[in-house]
Amino acid sequence: MMNKAVLFDLDGVLVDACDWHYEALNRALKQVSNYELSREDHITIYNGLPTKRKLKMLADVGVIRESDMECISDLKQELTVGVIEDFCIHSISKVVLMKMLKDAGYKIGCVTNSINKTAVLMLEKTGIIDYFDVIITNEQCNFNKPHPEPFIKALVELGSLPQDSIIVEDSPKGLEAARLTGCRVLEVKNATEVTKELFKDKI
Repeated sequence: MMNKAVLFDLDGVLVDACDWHYEALNRALKQVSNYELSREDHITIYNGLPTKRKLKMLADVGVIRESDMECISDLKQELTVGVIEDFCIHSISKVVLMKMLKDAGYKIGCVTNSINKTAVLMLEKTGIIDYFDVIITNEQCNFNKPHPEPFIKALVELGSLPQDSIIVEDSPKGLEAARLTGCRVLEVKNATEVTKELFKDKI
């Protein structure tokens, strides 16, 4: 018998971390390359992509040097951890949601373009990490969203079929990846929408 599953994106779905990533990235860019990315460009072009992909795109258009990419990436990740420690808080509404899904017999996965360290830290600080049966980050996949590989990898690890699974996503690139899997997709605008009410009449 296959398992029912719900797969959650992390940033913008379980935690509203877009601004944290933006601030950390900009501080790293400014410190290493004396370049600042506009908030509008981050949201419309880069949001939802792994840091290294963002930096490669910036290097390709000539605003940073390719030789600085690793240094910027390492500094950005270090800064992101500090921001998460300072601002990510326990979420009772997310705990209630996870408990409801578990009681309904669902396997739960987190599928994110973040790295392992920051993903685990956010789930720990939110108070929900123990509810997850699988966590897929950009370090475990050959391709990241908008490619569907991360979601497919999670389904395989959970022993779940697309027709028995739900994906919750917010960003255009994440939604593109989710829809390519054949799973039912719930689109949200931000993490405040992700409560037990979102799943009313859906499970």
